[in-house]
Amino acid sequence: MFNKSIITMAAFALTASAAYAETAMPFALDWKFEGPAAPYFTALEKGYFSDADLSVEISAGQGSLDAIPKVATGAFPVGMADINSLVKFLDQNPGAPVIGMMMIYDAPAFAVVGRKSLGVEAPKDLEGKVLGAPPPDGAWAQFPIFAAENDLDMSKITVEPVGFPTREPMLAEGKVDAVTGFNFSSFLNLVRLGVPEDDISTIMMSDYGVNLYGNALIVNTDFAAENPEAVKDFVAAVIHGWKDAMADPKASVEYMIKYNPASDLDLETRRLELALEGNVYTDYVAEHGMGGIDADRFAGSLEQLKMVYEFKAEPDANLYFTEDYLPATDARMLK
Repeated sequence: MFNKSIITMAAFALTASAAYAETAMPFALDWKFEGPAAPYFTALEKGYFSDADLSVEISAGQGSLDAIPKVATGAFPVGMADINSLVKFLDQNPGAPVIGMMMIYDAPAFAVVGRKSLGVEAPKDLEGKVLGAPPPDGAWAQFPIFAAENDLDMSKITVEPVGFPTREPMLAEGKVDAVTGFNFSSFLNLVRLGVPEDDISTIMMSDYGVNLYGNALIVNTDFAAENPEAVKDFVAAVIHGWKDAMADPKASVEYMIKYNPASDLDLETRRLELALEGNVYTDYVAEHGMGGIDADRFAGSLEQLKMVYEFKAEPDANLYFTEDYLPATDARMLK
């Protein structure tokens, strides 16, 4: 004869276990485990994800476009990707279950990085030169806008497709005169390779007419519809991680280095600081908090994309970004 009390206790245990089961949210980064990824590892190591009953595993990416299909197919519920590439992806794949939900780089990191000794200091200097560009690179994806805004004659620029691992080494060796990339990544990679800092020219596309947003957190909309609170908790934990990174960049990078022991602590700390100063903590973010976007600016960026991309359907900002999962403004202030 069964003991009813044992059955009752077992049922309670199963119910409690279900109630406290963690939600699995593997997270696809845009790039390697480098300084700008440190805030996510800070959230992981300091328990901000687990405190919200989230099981988060962070995976490295291979460029700013890499996470879009991963999230759209549901292989990853959340990721980080170039918002402009997401706009194009959704135009080409209408109804795909993916949307931007938190802006990370309010000022895009898109840059052309050259060497002064090779004659590259301004946009027009690229004419007659060799430009190394990785095909999956977010900066290369927006280069046509940069070229159009600066009246560059593309017939005078030799574009050399390069791999991410060979991009900066080729520039350091003089095999190309400039490369497309993110300001904080390419600059410091060149420094690490021994290129003198005063020989490096960083041409920020945002300083030369490219009025776009940069990389954002994206989410699978099917997953979000089933797990809205988990998505909100994920975003809140990420913001907490960025707050800690603002307060102590070096400590934040130390958490990341546990997952990439070959990293140079000082170098990656500087990379994070460059991202914070140049891309994350803008005047807009200082006033409005991290994560949101300005509707008029975003509408203008969609118009700018039309310069170099032929939309199949009229762009609709609501299809590309939502603030539904962001906390209140005061909870998004980094300082």
